[in-house]
Amino acid sequence: MAELVFFSGTMDSGKSTLALQTHHNHSSRGRHGLLFTRNDRAGQARLSSRLGLEVDADEVDDATDFWAVVSDARSRTGHVDYLVCDEAQFYAPEQVEQLARLVDEAGIDVYAFGILSDFRTRLFPGSARLVELADRVETLQVPALCWCGARATHNARTVDGRMVVEGEQVVVGDVDSATGTVAYEVLCRRHHARRMTLATASARSGPGDTLDLA
Repeated sequence: MAELVFFSGTMDSGKSTLALQTHHNHSSRGRHGLLFTRNDRAGQARLSSRLGLEVDADEVDDATDFWAVVSDARSRTGHVDYLVCDEAQFYAPEQVEQLARLVDEAGIDVYAFGILSDFRTRLFPGSARLVELADRVETLQVPALCWCGARATHNARTVDGRMVVEGEQVVVGDVDSATGTVAYEVLCRRHHARRMTLATASARSGPGDTLDLA
């Protein structure tokens, strides 16, 4: 029976790597699938992992209708067995509902991969809808680590190394802006609450000192 599975985790937990591995495992057994992504770090219509793996994928935007895309693919290839949907936190709730419909009415397996919450610790709308509709929600078992060595549970947005808690929900990292360089860093809950990134902790400890983990 087809199912909708949501694999969630922080940045650096291997979501995109697992998405690529999932696609490889299914396609190597003769199953035909489609890959989707949105706002990938590698650019438009690319699905990439931090390990350096990268493939072409269909870019999702606000106008994407998964039912229409799959119907068109079926008319050209004859069948679609599964979908791999990376960066699913950026999908609209209505698009997640389309994915659930494909599972229930077309018998297509959907494997979605994404971050649960944003830099303000609030759920992304797409992720929230996936939690509500998925047959299974799997937490990735590869732990991302905070700079202090503890398990990272929160995604922080930084500007020139300093954590910020205001701004648009979706801003692609590692881009230049008028206010500095925007990037992202994973932190444990304690250091996220204290807004203490690696850069600010290093500045606080001083040259040659041991980092203050308090």
